[in-house]
Amino acid sequence: MKAVLRAWLLLPVMLLVVGCGTLVAGTPVPGDVVAVRVDTDFVEGTDDGQIDQLAAAAVIDVQAYWAKTFEPTFGTPWKDVGRLVSVDTNDAEAEPPPCTDKAEDVEGNAFYCPAADAIAWDRSALLPVLVDKFGEAGVVVVLAHEIGHAVHHRLGVTADRQREEPALYPTIVVEAMADCFAGAFVRSVIDGHAEHLTISGEQLDLAVGALVSFRDPVGTSSADRRAHGNAFDRVSSFSDGYDNGPKPCAEITGENRQFTLREFTNLKDEENHGNLELAALIDALTTDLDRFFGDLVRSNGGTWQAPRVERTADAAACSGDQGPAAFCPDGPTIGADVDGALGEVHDQIGDYAAGTLLTSRFGLAALAALGKPADGEAAGRAAVCLAGAYTGELLGRVEGFGLSPGDLDEAVLVLLRSDYAARDARGQAASGSGFDRVGLFRGGALDGPGSCQLG
Repeated sequence: MKAVLRAWLLLPVMLLVVGCGTLVAGTPVPGDVVAVRVDTDFVEGTDDGQIDQLAAAAVIDVQAYWAKTFEPTFGTPWKDVGRLVSVDTNDAEAEPPPCTDKAEDVEGNAFYCPAADAIAWDRSALLPVLVDKFGEAGVVVVLAHEIGHAVHHRLGVTADRQREEPALYPTIVVEAMADCFAGAFVRSVIDGHAEHLTISGEQLDLAVGALVSFRDPVGTSSADRRAHGNAFDRVSSFSDGYDNGPKPCAEITGENRQFTLREFTNLKDEENHGNLELAALIDALTTDLDRFFGDLVRSNGGTWQAPRVERTADAAACSGDQGPAAFCPDGPTIGADVDGALGEVHDQIGDYAAGTLLTSRFGLAALAALGKPADGEAAGRAAVCLAGAYTGELLGRVEGFGLSPGDLDEAVLVLLRSDYAARDARGQAASGSGFDRVGLFRGGALDGPGSCQLG
């Protein structure tokens, strides 16, 4: 927060995945992704080990999806990617994959090389890391993303076209397309239409965490020719494909897509990496939340009484197990465990992760002020949506209290890793995955509070 020949590559994974141990809570669940053993002879350089077995199964199912879907959707037959290349970057004698000069050029990475119509991956320093951190589904999402680049290339969005129409197809747009195409494929797996792969809801959350791990460094501008997108942008694109199928993915351009990636606008914000101290955050945020939710409640015919924020662990447990922050109808009061759980969220993820949890409790207060239940499934979902609606207003601000680069990433991460924001006043969480929670938040941010079922 702030007070007043080209290849499409992933970002360097070793920094973003291995260096960020708190991205997504949880441990990959054995058996949640089942990759049936397949013949890997079609993969160049393969060792026929478990990692390449997984990669081969993923590639087969992704291409089978496009063989079935591409022509009905886009009117032309699908052509499978010409070459699949597995690289052992620990082997100094390994053959370099297409679009590279030496094998180590792909270290910790995967990419699509349009010149050779090839997908290459590092089976030593990328795929095993993904499996360890995000489960087998992380590998599936990454390879589906890379084949997504082959999809937009087959649809005419090539490097030449990017050069000819840079405003329409900057790098961030083709990355959004690939994320979107990956989401469409993963939905088909979730729905049981893949031959070799199955993915559960819990594993999907971890896999989305893998996608998030490749977000741009905080402070990257959306105008940067290398920009891939922040966590919010990348999950949004994935969600579009997941929810709506592949056709809208091909229609993304720089003219019809709003990206939230932003650079720092002042030195102080950059020096503190966009993070306020927790006490300062609560002071500024509660004043602004009072204004936002007061206006919202009054415009819907209710009477608003600003909740009193108490910064103690006891207060945070005043009404059920709501986690680091809790809405207490008596008073009304919002308890914030600033020296315990809320402080840990702030320190481990960032200030707007804590801010998102606090905002969701104000959302429950708004429901109560409108005479609606603050407990139950609908209340938990509305709380997340309203946190998104408030965040959406901040997105449009150019002066005063607002979002810093990285704040949306922090919101996405806390929603993926915990259900706190979706807990009602009794501490019961709304059903659904972290991916579902991000969807509710995104809906509020993009469509406003009217999408949060307040009527």
